[in-house]
Amino acid sequence: MSAEETRIYFSGQGLPPINGEGSDNDDLNVVTISRPGFEKHYITVHPDKNVSPYSMFNRAADCVKEKNAMIIQQFVFGGNELHGAGVDAIRQACGDIQWPITWIQGLGASGKLLTGTQVYAISGNETSMIRMEGEVIGSVYEDDDAKYCLLGDLRPSDTSLSREDQTRMTFEKMERALALVGMDFSNVLRTWLYIDDILDWYDELNDVRTKFFDERDVFNKMVPASTGIGVSNPHGAALVTDVLAIQPKTDNVKIFAVPSPLQCPAIDYKSSFSRAVELQLPDHRQLFISGTASIEPGGATVHIDDTAKQIELTMEVVKAILESRDMSWENTTRAIAYFKDTKDLPLLYDYCKANNLPDMPIAIAHSDICRHDLLFEIEFDASIAT
Repeated sequence: MSAEETRIYFSGQGLPPINGEGSDNDDLNVVTISRPGFEKHYITVHPDKNVSPYSMFNRAADCVKEKNAMIIQQFVFGGNELHGAGVDAIRQACGDIQWPITWIQGLGASGKLLTGTQVYAISGNETSMIRMEGEVIGSVYEDDDAKYCLLGDLRPSDTSLSREDQTRMTFEKMERALALVGMDFSNVLRTWLYIDDILDWYDELNDVRTKFFDERDVFNKMVPASTGIGVSNPHGAALVTDVLAIQPKTDNVKIFAVPSPLQCPAIDYKSSFSRAVELQLPDHRQLFISGTASIEPGGATVHIDDTAKQIELTMEVVKAILESRDMSWENTTRAIAYFKDTKDLPLLYDYCKANNLPDMPIAIAHSDICRHDLLFEIEFDASIAT
């Protein structure tokens, strides 16, 4: 594949309206990576304040149908009270749901608020569903370069267990799911850990994750990028997770951890994730930046009680990672901004405006961050043709 054959397109309006309550029209942002034979679509939708909060699902479905695509992964950021009706709305808009939906609610947020949805879909390539315990938990597809697996809404089968045991069960479930498609944990590039009551037991979760990684020799291979955020879920589980795994078919595919120029490795303070991971394919590169917050090179939180300053430092850290890989804000394919208080959303607008940032597909979520003194976190994916 050559660079002439691969194109990356962006369309949309960037961040949602400054009041965080939706727009007069659903803001829909689409980034398409067009490769020979198939396309990858990253779709971010913000709700319409004038109609049903579920209207954003219709917009997402219309986009998917227009592109003759199949949904692989979906995040929904909104109240648990809306989960049942929301899934029904997705079914009405899309038909039979053949993909996992990871539905998360910020702790303490209104159970009647939806702040957005993100969808990953592909067109022009066959996909196979992955089922476990009677549920669709992911999809797998292939091209000449690699096999790709996305798992979603993975959670413990028994929520009566201790939180630590639920965590261990969930990581083992990831492993079993990967085995169904001929992969193992060494193929994992990225994880998302959506953790109930995170501030009460994040250290214990890290202990379980670290032990699991030790047992599988992950620290001597590649530690995945990750997001670890404090949110609840409709299932009452201690955590819900998503996973991206890729198994190269040739030596032309490279996968490696990327350090942060402005921060120490997270492993230095016993958090078992890489700051970022890069996937190099023959025709384009993709960068997966972990959840990033206001942490200085020594690992300490800085700008305590100052959300604007935390946003500024966080965005500078992300920018430095992008630039270290010859990318910029214009290469963003998807992002999620997590706020301890969504009333601080205008501060992100202020930063973007002051620094002349382009429109970017950023979803907004309410959550606790992994430390009580962190007020903001953001994750970024970026892609560039080669």
